[in-house]
Amino acid sequence: MERPAWAPPGIDISVPSVSRIYDYYLGGSHNFEVDRQAARRAMEFIPGLPKIMQANRAFMRRAVRYAVGEGVTQFLDIGSGIPTFGNVHEIARAASPEARVVYVDHDPVAVAHSQAVLGGDDRTGVVAADLRKPQEILNSPEVQQLLDLDRPVALLLVAVLHFLEDADEPYAAVAELRDALAPGSLLILTHASYEGIPLTQEEASGTVGVYRDIRNPLVMRSAEEVSRFFDGFELLEPGLVSMPDWRPDGPEAADDGETQEDPYAFSGFGGVGRKA
Repeated sequence: MERPAWAPPGIDISVPSVSRIYDYYLGGSHNFEVDRQAARRAMEFIPGLPKIMQANRAFMRRAVRYAVGEGVTQFLDIGSGIPTFGNVHEIARAASPEARVVYVDHDPVAVAHSQAVLGGDDRTGVVAADLRKPQEILNSPEVQQLLDLDRPVALLLVAVLHFLEDADEPYAAVAELRDALAPGSLLILTHASYEGIPLTQEEASGTVGVYRDIRNPLVMRSAEEVSRFFDGFELLEPGLVSMPDWRPDGPEAADDGETQEDPYAFSGFGGVGRKA
């Protein structure tokens, strides 16, 4: 198997990765054949997966603009994946040139590519760390240098918590991050769910099986289970909703015009909460 020039040495390119599969769904070029095969297998069960990912990205962009509008210009994006067009720092910077962003991922390809894309940008940082170990993230030099945790921070957990099983204690990890943030901080979150998918649970569960087979279990949670991640945050209007339904008004709605009409875009949940 040919190793592309952008692939960091030491990466096992025979094993699929969720961030590279996500990159493939979004039309990116930083994925291997093994990732594309897994993505295509998953799409046999849920053909609308790329639409769901596009709805995720469009929600993230609206939420980042909302955060800047609320005066929050520091962003901690955990499970950030491979940077594609319209990433957090581009959206935030367009709204506020002062915005600072720290990207966190545990996929070496995502980290290496982020570092390559962001090299020389002194208001962004990239951390190789895992959401299951919040202190490693909070104590990283990048977070310490770039973010002032005594001021509000927007914490992005977009399409990442569904890769943590209950045994990984995802609620405790989010609570630990929340406790480190200043009042007025925002939690920007999306999560996969069987709710909203235009298929039966039996049909959709085939995709869950594909992710389990590549040792990246995909945990579908109910609206009630997802809302628990907002404990200690005030869930802002319109609450926990399907992603296109979160504040779709305004010029940015044009970002994802076609997504609005696609039934798959309404799969899963998105929401924003503010720490009191």
